[in-house]
Amino acid sequence: MASALGRLLRLIVVSIACGALVAGLFAPATAVAATVADDSISMFNHLPGTLDIDPPAQTTKVLASDGSVIARFYAEDRHDVTLANMSPYIKNGIVAIEDARFYQHGGIDPTGILRAIVATVQGGREGASTITQQYVNNIIIQNLVSKGQSNQVKLGAQKTVGDKLKEMRLAIAMEKKYSKDQILQGYLNIIYFGNGAYGIQAAAKLYFNTTAKNLTLPQAAALAGVVNSPTVYDPVAHPDNVVTRRNQVLAKMVAQKKITQKQYAAAVKAALTLHVNKPTQGCIAAAMAPYFCDYVQQLVLNNSAYGATPDDRAKFLYQGGLTIKTTLDPKLQQVAQDRVNNTMSPTDPLQRGADVVSVQPGTGKVLTMAQNTVYNPATKPGNYMGNFSLPLKDANGLPLHGSGGFQIGSTFKPFVFAEWLRTGHSMMTKINGAVRDYPPGYPWKNSCGTTTGFYDPASGTTLLPNDDPNHYYPMTAYLGLAISINTITFQTATQLDFCNIQKMATAAGLKEGSTNKPYNLSHISNLIGSDNVAPIDLATAYATFAAGGVRCEPIALTSVTDSTGKSYPVPSANCQRTMSKEVAAGVTYALQYMLVHGSGYAIPLNDKATAFAKTGTTDGNVETWTVGANSGIATAAWFGSYQGNGPQWVNQDITINGVYYPGIDGNQLAGSNWAAVMNAAAGNPAYQVNPLTAPPASMLSQTAPLIAGTNNPLAGSRVPMQQQPPTSGTQHQAQAPTTKPGKGKSKKH
Repeated sequence: MASALGRLLRLIVVSIACGALVAGLFAPATAVAATVADDSISMFNHLPGTLDIDPPAQTTKVLASDGSVIARFYAEDRHDVTLANMSPYIKNGIVAIEDARFYQHGGIDPTGILRAIVATVQGGREGASTITQQYVNNIIIQNLVSKGQSNQVKLGAQKTVGDKLKEMRLAIAMEKKYSKDQILQGYLNIIYFGNGAYGIQAAAKLYFNTTAKNLTLPQAAALAGVVNSPTVYDPVAHPDNVVTRRNQVLAKMVAQKKITQKQYAAAVKAALTLHVNKPTQGCIAAAMAPYFCDYVQQLVLNNSAYGATPDDRAKFLYQGGLTIKTTLDPKLQQVAQDRVNNTMSPTDPLQRGADVVSVQPGTGKVLTMAQNTVYNPATKPGNYMGNFSLPLKDANGLPLHGSGGFQIGSTFKPFVFAEWLRTGHSMMTKINGAVRDYPPGYPWKNSCGTTTGFYDPASGTTLLPNDDPNHYYPMTAYLGLAISINTITFQTATQLDFCNIQKMATAAGLKEGSTNKPYNLSHISNLIGSDNVAPIDLATAYATFAAGGVRCEPIALTSVTDSTGKSYPVPSANCQRTMSKEVAAGVTYALQYMLVHGSGYAIPLNDKATAFAKTGTTDGNVETWTVGANSGIATAAWFGSYQGNGPQWVNQDITINGVYYPGIDGNQLAGSNWAAVMNAAAGNPAYQVNPLTAPPASMLSQTAPLIAGTNNPLAGSRVPMQQQPPTSGTQHQAQAPTTKPGKGKSKKH
């Protein structure tokens, strides 16, 4: 009884104040003679009379290059639509049940207030808030939430008389500023329908898998009934309550002549047939490329152009209603994803990783990003949140969720070769591949640091090994790169400045995967790929060769616009020439030969005349690579361990998908995946393939052999030029067990 009396007194106070409020807003103060009224007018004049409508939280869409949806992000599942795109049944139904006099009153409804007083006296309950007041209340809540002030939100009994009076004044002011249809549209787009659905469009999709425009009469009446109490009238949890409430809405509609008696009779008999389509958001629910989605997410969250603080940027992404267009090619992505999925199941007890990432030479556009694990934070076999393709952090030290790269093996050798050409050497210079002893203190030149390490039995280490015992003899630098001979790479490096080799790699786009520092050449074993590099950076570096020496930073975003159409800046590829056309042409010339006759002989690429590539395999065959390009697309494919380099991750004496491998090489699983994506891109005019540019004659000239130091047993000797690699042990099938010449497998000493 006391509670009912309290509610009655509160309503009476508000009602009296309401009369004064109306008088204060619509009549001069002198027209109100009573002292109480004067005091009330003074109080109301100090209440806010305007309400800024901050844009409600909107759903952000991330789109592939063809416009298909990759993923959605939202804090509230909301999709604003115009009143014209709403069913007339929902417009009439919500007015009938929530505010029958909506089109007659001016924001507050004295008749409704009196009706609520009577209901309270009789021990019942009836709301007195108009649709306009409810809209004001929801805007106040939305504004507080958007400002991060959720703790200041007041609901129901938490509100004071002053709060209610403030809502009334704002409702009257809103009616002066906006038309009834504008208010109704805003209300139907902001009101909560339960289960995470904000606004009628999201509710229609959630409960009936339809649109607001296509809601039937029974569906619209059911949703109109939900807003009074989304918990009590939850269509999923309490369908019987919803039917009862729906029929009340229908009764109101027929009483107010919004529908006919015949429509009413049919609608109340209709079953509540739900087609629940619970929304999922974020990269875990991505329709494709979840790791690329995560990359896009981090690009937004890390970029100060989208907000001064991390919280601002999160709000921008999750509440901004953005349309983020990206560079991802869905068709190529599907090929890449199918390939890595078929390479090894994420739940295979061997737990090896497979990754394919592609970029476009000359633009930097990221076209594919696929790996064989499941993007899911739950602790479960096969789930992994790290992105194989990416370094740990971006250039500013902010997280990219990358794995930090893997040892790259012989895929580094082309950068040594590029510096060899840049310094005026011919690729046809004879190099002594028999030199294997590099003792401590060997005079490596490094003008920007120190390079250490040794291969010297007298000092307790092995001689520098190739991958087999048959290639310790003089051959051209060209052939040494094509068949990947470690001893040839080392001998060319004796004539070069390690600082400049490092600069060449950096200019192409290579960097260390965990620090973003230049590729580390402080140890001689890194000449053959002992440092970790992210696949996207290897793809970028080889794209630099393909683009004739023009390096483009990888980009994933092409445009970002908000729900109002405002555009925001996206990162530039910053394409610039970082090496000469001649050097780039020399490298691609040699690596094209590798595909035809060298370690890439068995890679199933359809068009080897216009492409180039390099394979790489590390100690124990733990990490295996094929990286290469043509003028249209550059791809890095990797297969190996993402959990360490210990003996348990050695890829030797191993069976995968029923195929036994004495040792997995880069030209096998990685090579086949690389070729599949390259073949799929062929013929697409977006990735036009041009003939490879021939290097200048000076790079192909016959020159005297390299004269090495006293550790070279063949110093000064001349051996007949050998242009073709030996066929023994180098021609093999891509999925069959193989051995090949030096692959960059070498331990540090």
